[in-house]
Amino acid sequence: MAPKGKVYRGSVKDFPGFDASQDAEALYNAMKGFGSDKEAILDLITSRSNKQRVEICQAYKSLYGKDLIADLKYELTGKFERLIVSLMRAPAYSDAKEIKDAIAGIGTDEKCLIEILASRTNEEIHNLVAAYKDAYERDLEADIVGDTSGHFKKMLVVLLQGTREEDDVVSEDLVEQDARELLEAGELKWGTDEAQFIYILGRRSKQHLRLVFDEYLKISGKPIERSIRAELSGDFEKLMLAVVKCVRSTAEYFAERLYKAMKGLGTRDNTLIRIMVSRSEIDMLDIREVFRTKYEKSLYNMIKEDTSGEYKKALLKLCGGDDDAAGEFFPEAAQVAYRMWELSAVAKVELRGTIQPAGSFNDDGDAQVLRKAMKGLGTDEGAIIDVLTQRSNAQRQQILKAYKAHYGRDLMADLKSELSGSLAKLILGLMLTPAQYDAKQLRKAVEGAGTDESVLIEIMATRNNQEIRAINEAYQQAYNKRLEDDLSSDTSGHFKRILVSLALGNRDEGPENLTQAHEDAKKLADVSSNDSSDSLETRFLSILCTRSYPHLRRVFQEFIKMTNHDVEHAIRKRMSGDVREAFIAIVRSVKNKPAFFADKLYKSMKGAGTDERTLTRIMISRSEIDLLNIRGEFIDLFDKSLHHMIEKDTSGDYRKALLALCGGED
Repeated sequence: MAPKGKVYRGSVKDFPGFDASQDAEALYNAMKGFGSDKEAILDLITSRSNKQRVEICQAYKSLYGKDLIADLKYELTGKFERLIVSLMRAPAYSDAKEIKDAIAGIGTDEKCLIEILASRTNEEIHNLVAAYKDAYERDLEADIVGDTSGHFKKMLVVLLQGTREEDDVVSEDLVEQDARELLEAGELKWGTDEAQFIYILGRRSKQHLRLVFDEYLKISGKPIERSIRAELSGDFEKLMLAVVKCVRSTAEYFAERLYKAMKGLGTRDNTLIRIMVSRSEIDMLDIREVFRTKYEKSLYNMIKEDTSGEYKKALLKLCGGDDDAAGEFFPEAAQVAYRMWELSAVAKVELRGTIQPAGSFNDDGDAQVLRKAMKGLGTDEGAIIDVLTQRSNAQRQQILKAYKAHYGRDLMADLKSELSGSLAKLILGLMLTPAQYDAKQLRKAVEGAGTDESVLIEIMATRNNQEIRAINEAYQQAYNKRLEDDLSSDTSGHFKRILVSLALGNRDEGPENLTQAHEDAKKLADVSSNDSSDSLETRFLSILCTRSYPHLRRVFQEFIKMTNHDVEHAIRKRMSGDVREAFIAIVRSVKNKPAFFADKLYKSMKGAGTDERTLTRIMISRSEIDLLNIRGEFIDLFDKSLHHMIEKDTSGDYRKALLALCGGED
């Protein structure tokens, strides 16, 4: 069933000992008389390949002079009926039916058009066009042209030709030329040359485009997806993003579509059915693995939680297995798991904050504005926010000195007296140096009853050597105690050892060493399969807390090659509690630090209530380091902007200050 030379990655295979007439008779008996045996129907149909189901339809007509699909429609109902009937159609006819439904009647289901046309191969597109003509006696291109418009229509028509280049031989010169032309058509142009995007993304081979995207990242400092979001809009933007995602990894694209179909209230059953049917004999095993890696739960379990009855049973059969139970990566998908973050982690992307030093800065003038804002009855919070959120930390330190020199007063004390609540915490945090602020957060995390381990992990696992050393100095100066001593007295076991190791600020800072990376990966792989928990955590600590980031990225890649596991999955499987969370934070920080913080910000605002401590802490600490990068990762991961989520989830002057730090809407 797989193309010659390729490993079959579908979840549904040819049924051994297949007999079309026998199966046709079994289905006839299951539908005969009063009621129908739905269990027998789903067991039989989901365990036959599409080619075998088509043969069953033919045998059914020969034996009984009836149309099997018509009988199934009559006997079954609802979502279960839609799923079973979809399985009975050949893939091209199933796609044709989906597109016909998407453009029929009032309104158009653009998401369906995008999903199908962005993800299918040339051969699948040609078969789809022919099936549509055969089934409906209409021209597919003419129908799509009549139902869509603008650049969205033009790109759909290009994809409908099924003429994407398929040559794996790539010209380096053409790669550089295409990357440059995309940059000049968007970021470097007043307005956007959409035709250039359509030509390159609609025609070039996937192998070529992957290299173009790499080159684009090098010359622009941002992934192509971010530029598409900035330059294009509406359905055309969504279509181009889908094309890019399918070029990078079709399995990841469908994993994301499936997750979105089931997350939150309600289930998008049409999407769920369409993908489970269309990918069951192509790449369902890869989709499952990417799904588990990306969303930390198996596709099987999410279907199980989100659906019911025979519909659920049939979907689970198509899924083909529970990866949470298996605990194993498929080899091909393990490599996908690495590629998911390798590009963004390894590429030399410039880290950019949202707060830059103000031009024409006048510390004394700012001090006067702040004094005026706090003098007399009432406080002008807006003036305070406007000044302090638009100055770099170094400039704020100068304002502190100018305020004292001009008025003989402590600006921090005045701000503390005049402001309150979340806004006060945010503004006062901005006035501390980064090291002072981190030291204060760590002190709060360990003092009093109970310890806030999540704060300890977030700060200690993500700061570089220079930042850690500055924190140690600030902590000693502010509290007359060594940070290491407080961490040691307030934590225990392996968690304490991890924190103490990180608090030394002695991580290697050199490049990767391939030979050493292979040895390190082997040590981690060996100990991961060993039952001794003590040696497991000690070995992970000795490597994850001491090796340089570039080196660890190579270690993680070698680990996947050896074990077919992502190192994070191994940590989750073998460890627990704060030790597990600390190691995962280190791994995620190594892989992609902006994505780590984007995830923390999202979790601080999703659901009921807002974790303002986490939100404030990250917005302050990353505003001059990588908040622009975090914004980009946020929208890539969650399909919504950080600005929008802050706007929706906070209020008043606190919101105004956060949005000023955020630096703009994406």
